[in-house]
Amino acid sequence: MAEYIYRAVTSKGQIVRNRVEEVNRNTLIKKLKNNDLLPISVVQVGYRGKKSKANRRNIMDIDDIMQQADSANILQGRANAKPSLKERVNLALSREEKITTRDIIIFTQNFFLLKKADFNNIHALSTIIDSTENLSLRGILQDILAGVEAGEYMYTTMEYYSNIFPYIYINMIKVGELSGSLTKSLEQAVKYLEEVDDTGSRLRKIIVPNVLQLVAIIGILIFGVAYIIPLIQEAFLESGTTQTLPAITIWFVDFCNALIHAWYIPVIAIAAIVGIVFAYVNTPKGKYNFHYFKYKMPIFGKLIFAMDFSRLMRAMLLNLENGMRIQDSLEVSKAVVKNYVLLSIVETAINNILIGSSWIEPFENSGLCSSMQTEMLKIGMQTDLPEMMRKLVEFMEMDINNLMQKIMAVLPQIVYSIVGVFLIFLVVTIIVPCIQLYMGTWLFDAVDLPA
Repeated sequence: MAEYIYRAVTSKGQIVRNRVEEVNRNTLIKKLKNNDLLPISVVQVGYRGKKSKANRRNIMDIDDIMQQADSANILQGRANAKPSLKERVNLALSREEKITTRDIIIFTQNFFLLKKADFNNIHALSTIIDSTENLSLRGILQDILAGVEAGEYMYTTMEYYSNIFPYIYINMIKVGELSGSLTKSLEQAVKYLEEVDDTGSRLRKIIVPNVLQLVAIIGILIFGVAYIIPLIQEAFLESGTTQTLPAITIWFVDFCNALIHAWYIPVIAIAAIVGIVFAYVNTPKGKYNFHYFKYKMPIFGKLIFAMDFSRLMRAMLLNLENGMRIQDSLEVSKAVVKNYVLLSIVETAINNILIGSSWIEPFENSGLCSSMQTEMLKIGMQTDLPEMMRKLVEFMEMDINNLMQKIMAVLPQIVYSIVGVFLIFLVVTIIVPCIQLYMGTWLFDAVDLPA
């Protein structure tokens, strides 16, 4: 039996917080609503095995809930809702665990292995739930199990958790359940998730170290301006020397001081620019142009399009292999794409099918797809489209790998160039004054002695 902490609002505006046990999250939410309680949050915080003999605390009726002084906190209105230290600690401890891609991969792998061993869905889900350590994922799987026990498909419950399960993943499960080939769909889902996780991991390895280098250099500059240079200036003033700091150091210090005193000017300017950009991007034309820029931007543009196009082709392949028509496959698969440019291409392709034209033509005319990609699709239309699309997906995987290798080769050079400029500036503005302070002739000048 799962344990949940919920917060809900009564019809009188009272906020109720309670810790209860329930079969699954959906059942708890339904019981809360049936008792005129509007759920604010429902978080799973524990789990008792089926053999547990502990007394169940459950939702019976609204009067019973309001009388639970020990287990429920009733706050009379939002104005007086100031939680105690104990309450804040309990709320912090009851936060939902984050569900990662690795958690979904492990669940899918286990489910696939159990299905291969001829487990039915209920038996497989029950077995996996008992061994799942992530409480958030366990609660979701309990909801899926409750739906299956009620005669629903798994994918119908997964659709409520679209922020956890990717759309293409849900679509794979849906196709597998409706076509009776769930085991095959699970195998495809495992491969898809592992490839997505591997791609994300490699992208992080490319970007994170280079960003950290820039942040470290900027941090050293800030520390030098805020701490080191003032110490050097103070030493020069106390000694009475006629020598001064390098001109660029003085300029940089004056610039930083002016920036500190008039900080609101750059802040307002930056905020105005950001506001204008966001306002433009939120318009239909602005969003389209921004998405087009993503595909055309230096370094990462081709990679972003390749990943989106590969995701679309993979979804289409899955649907075609399960007997869908090309038009229906495009219609269903377009949901995996979030970029407006590629979506418009897909919509044009669907319209072309309706009027009897080539659905490949919009991809070819976009200038984003390579000739290799469009030619493979054309050949597939003349021979075996699913088979050719499978080869296209394999080709796209190799293309993405090649693009990543190019980025790994080019990006460090760009970052090293930027870091080099920062290092030169760092040496001139901070290191040179330090050398002048400890190794220069300013001490002799201060006491009027020959150097």
